[in-house]
Amino acid sequence: MTTRYRVEYALKTHRRDQFIEWIKGLLAVPFVLYSQPTGVFETRSSSVQQMAAEAHRRYAEIMLDVEHMIDDHIEHQKVGLDGQSKLKLLVPSIGTFFTRLPLADAFRYQDSKRFISSRRFVPPSFNDVRLILNTAQLMGVTAAGALDLATFDGDVTLYDDGRSLEPTNPVIDRIIYLMSRDTKVGIVTAAGYTDAERYYGRLHGLLEAIKVSDILTPTQKQNLVIMGGESNFLFTYSPDSPFLLSHLSRRSWILPSMSTWTQPTITSLLDLAESSLRECVSNLSLHATILRKERAVGIIPSVPGSKFPRESLEETVLVVQKKLEMSEVGKKLPFCAFNGGNDVFVDIGDKSWGVLVCQNYFGTGLTGKGESIRGERTLHVGDQFLSAGSNDFKARVVGTTAWIANPGETVELLDELTCLMGTGETGGVKGEGDGLEKDLLARVDKLFEKHPMPSV
Repeated sequence: MTTRYRVEYALKTHRRDQFIEWIKGLLAVPFVLYSQPTGVFETRSSSVQQMAAEAHRRYAEIMLDVEHMIDDHIEHQKVGLDGQSKLKLLVPSIGTFFTRLPLADAFRYQDSKRFISSRRFVPPSFNDVRLILNTAQLMGVTAAGALDLATFDGDVTLYDDGRSLEPTNPVIDRIIYLMSRDTKVGIVTAAGYTDAERYYGRLHGLLEAIKVSDILTPTQKQNLVIMGGESNFLFTYSPDSPFLLSHLSRRSWILPSMSTWTQPTITSLLDLAESSLRECVSNLSLHATILRKERAVGIIPSVPGSKFPRESLEETVLVVQKKLEMSEVGKKLPFCAFNGGNDVFVDIGDKSWGVLVCQNYFGTGLTGKGESIRGERTLHVGDQFLSAGSNDFKARVVGTTAWIANPGETVELLDELTCLMGTGETGGVKGEGDGLEKDLLARVDKLFEKHPMPSV
């Protein structure tokens, strides 16, 4: 059993986030020391309340310690020595931080919603830590100034997998609110359509709501783009178009570094990806159809409604990704191999490029003048952030991110963001040191008005 466990653990590292797992490990110690599972047999509630209070204190202390490590890592980043920070030594996979993360305050807020400290049998979980990090990121972004750009994945983030953004979806009102605050919005999706009608079919609820909105100015209505195929097809909102979207030719918006993505190189990479996919289909006896697009190739079920085994999808992604990474063309051209839930696709480029295009488009426009929107003023929301087979993962290198698990969480996240942005007089307060901490605490207290802390 021990050998098998070690083998399976090694093979599943691609399904883990080292930073979250590390924080989970830190929180496991006070859980073991202070949880009182025997309290379930007692009639006295005071012992459980005391346990919850002590666990809350210790959890918050640990999150504050991690917060200080992140501050130290950011200071190392500023001088180009982030590889020497204590956090980098403890969590080698740690990346770039664009803002501070007030983890202690974020924990207090999430504890008031999830009652993490009150649990006696279930320790702080992956989802607990993920949501704490999300809240901390929202606090960090809003404390530093206005949110200039919010980008969203489509499937599982804005709507259920394979569905559409219907008019009744509650996320629509939240997105329109962001646009009314002059936040630019980009839908950065793997769906690689070349015509506006297909995107209208998926996003018609939002597009029609923007068209009839009376809280958005004509200028604010233009603050929406659809970035399709990860980073390959750009559509802008257009009220006079039949499907409310206008396609922009690639040469009008590509970044200078994308001009080297020549058609022969693209064809070569897609040919290799297609042959690798066919090999996996054969080896795993998958009833799959190969689907080749202009800038993508993938497999979908041959029988409508059938499901691929999850393990087969993961195997296919990892095989194709490794083959492409080891090839000459894979070293020249960025790509993304990902598990879409019941399909596997390889796209040219990835979501880091898609978000970069949005930052550049809204920052400089088609004139090329001005500055791109910076990473610390950008928030990308998605559901796939694991290190392999997940197409939101690379967005972390170009802006702040929030990792959600379903469209309902996106709505809750945007409600938190709305509360933190305030009504104008409290949003975007800049500060340093104690001033910034007081501002963050005031924001947490404002959140507590909606979600009061339990008495312990």
